[in-house]
Amino acid sequence: MRRSQSTRCDRLLWRLRMKVAVEGCCHGELDNIYETISYLEQKEGVKVDLLLCCGDFQAVRNEGDLRCMAVPAKYRTMQTFYKYYSGEKKAPVLTIFIGGNHEASNHLQELQYGGWVAPNIYYLGYAGVVRYRGIRIGGLSGIFKSHDYRRGHHEFPPYNPETLRSVYHVRNIEVFKLKQIQMPVDIFMSHDWPRGIYHYGSTEELLHKKRFLRQEVCSNTLGSPAAEDLLAHLQPSFWFSAHLHVKFAAVMQHAPKGGAAPRVTRFLSLDKCLPYRDFLQIVDLPDRQSSSEGLEYDPEWLAILKATDSLQRTCPQPWNPPENNGLHERWDFRASEAAMMKVVEELSGDLDIPDNFTQTAGPLRHLHSGRAGGGTVWGGDEEDGSSGSAEEPSEYPSDSSGLSSSFNPDEIALEEEWEEGGEEEAESKVHTPARMVLPEPKSTETPGPMNLPPPTHSTPRVDQCDGGDTLKRASTEGGGPDSQGPTPRIKRRNQVIYAAADEDQSGGQE
Repeated sequence: MRRSQSTRCDRLLWRLRMKVAVEGCCHGELDNIYETISYLEQKEGVKVDLLLCCGDFQAVRNEGDLRCMAVPAKYRTMQTFYKYYSGEKKAPVLTIFIGGNHEASNHLQELQYGGWVAPNIYYLGYAGVVRYRGIRIGGLSGIFKSHDYRRGHHEFPPYNPETLRSVYHVRNIEVFKLKQIQMPVDIFMSHDWPRGIYHYGSTEELLHKKRFLRQEVCSNTLGSPAAEDLLAHLQPSFWFSAHLHVKFAAVMQHAPKGGAAPRVTRFLSLDKCLPYRDFLQIVDLPDRQSSSEGLEYDPEWLAILKATDSLQRTCPQPWNPPENNGLHERWDFRASEAAMMKVVEELSGDLDIPDNFTQTAGPLRHLHSGRAGGGTVWGGDEEDGSSGSAEEPSEYPSDSSGLSSSFNPDEIALEEEWEEGGEEEAESKVHTPARMVLPEPKSTETPGPMNLPPPTHSTPRVDQCDGGDTLKRASTEGGGPDSQGPTPRIKRRNQVIYAAADEDQSGGQE
């Protein structure tokens, strides 16, 4: 009898938990991603409630959008988003995404504060916070580069070689807004990783998968210092990222604030959507009481947007956010309860985000080949070598994103990554993960009975950084094309670009 009651309780709790699918780099593969979700639903007998995509979404509507996406010409393909934009298909699950460093930037710039890019597909904007069934979801689009961090959003189409790259770089105004948040955040998304997060999971396993990251891991320059700041401030329950094309989990216990108990953030980064890759994970979240079953505006975030509207800038000159240094009339833009109530009143108490998607450009109607728009584009065949003001001081004293000598995962191809799986990949279009829970991260240290890595105020020891081989920046790595050793041969894209030093190869890992 007790066993039967326990089983019924387990089933009830299962139904009360929300299923959130998390995707790494999307790269326009919506058809394959939704097919994988459908497969998992049938296999596990569950219903996925929400899909979160962590950047490189590639909301390409037509061939014109392809020319505004910073990718080499041979990777400039339509993929499948245009079908959802045109109405040929509809997303079977509510999808929320942030931007990365390979986007149709002209399209996303139309929705700087977020909005629908297609029915049932919502973009969070440069930065944003929304609510879904009581769960608070925030995100920051783009990647960090120190020489653009202090500038305004000055880019606009048609882009030149510099603005084609800088348009997706994170700006300090977005980080400043997010740091005004006081209420707890359940989920936060960023494309690049928060700097230092790799110390709170199995660093050794990460370096085994991505050996070329060793130098930056050991010097603690891998990732975004701005995201690191936000992680310490927001302390969300979950933080999801992508960008490095590898699955990595970590658990970070934050230093306690005031007399409150220390909070814990579970970090998960996933791969890109390719066969035999860990690109999708389903996570269980508690289904909280909510006034709506749909997507809702967040009152605190709206109040912050209203308060900081005068700080918005569209010029490339450096800018610093206001501080309590006697030079600014106001430096605290946190939302008061009265400000949040006023926002709710202005919306007549209705926080539901309206389904007001509208096509703003003509969709592609007929795709005659798998690749479109492959002609010469300003900066289209270049890696991110922006000639921005590298000499401008960074807001982060230890930041070296403009000086790093390590190379960029998006600037290499490991023997055309999608062919690594060999002949077996031809039998399967998509990888179908079997596990349905967030993996337990491994750690080289066990600091306490909770089996959590050390808190943020301490510096974890990384033994695997002592010695070891560092992957060289040579196109003949691994002993040449015929080498049979364990080290893969690295093939650089656009070799001529790297004949000169490039300041934009950074710890931000573009």
